[in-house]
Amino acid sequence: MDMSGRQVKDVLYAQVARIGKAMCSPKRLELIEILCQGEKPVERLAIEANISVKLASAHLKELRQAHLVEARREGKNVYYSLTGEAVADFWVALRSLAEDRLLELRAALAKLSEHVHELTPMSRDEILDLAKRGDVVVLDVRPETEYAAGHLPYAQSMPLTEVQKRLAELPRDKPVVAYCRGPFCLMAKEAVELLNKEGFQAIRLEDGVAEWRAHGLPIVSAS
Repeated sequence: MDMSGRQVKDVLYAQVARIGKAMCSPKRLELIEILCQGEKPVERLAIEANISVKLASAHLKELRQAHLVEARREGKNVYYSLTGEAVADFWVALRSLAEDRLLELRAALAKLSEHVHELTPMSRDEILDLAKRGDVVVLDVRPETEYAAGHLPYAQSMPLTEVQKRLAELPRDKPVVAYCRGPFCLMAKEAVELLNKEGFQAIRLEDGVAEWRAHGLPIVSAS
């Protein structure tokens, strides 16, 4: 039976709404952000999101049905990844819109930036230029696997868990810019606090790789 114009429009909006429905859970949004860092097994995703494997699998199933994530099996392990960079871009755009519209979100973010001097005053282009010239040290404090999947140009990998014991590798006469997974991530904040206590001039970049790429800037991967 042929559909009327109204019925066609209802179908179109219903299909688009599937994306909104899949993204309407805070934990699913967190899983999307984690997967912006690269492919991960379901067990690791559960640990990172602080939920059970069973619940993580249920959330990932919803995201798969909306074609936002995909899975592959390797032996007994199931690995998940985003279906494309457009999903990461959508997450960045959604989070940015929420930041712009929601006072409660801005207030929560302000608590992460209580020490304003710890946030970098430099623009993305300035950081890129200074890092290229070797005038700043850019630290990626995420796990090494995430660094290998994609990182900012000229950044060196120094996971948060290793910063304290690797201080001798860092110059004390240059600013250190630390970044992790984006504005909601705490790893760079902790690294900057540690470095400043040790006498370094450390500042935090709120961007992660997803934000950096969404602004049209290059990302480097091990491959």
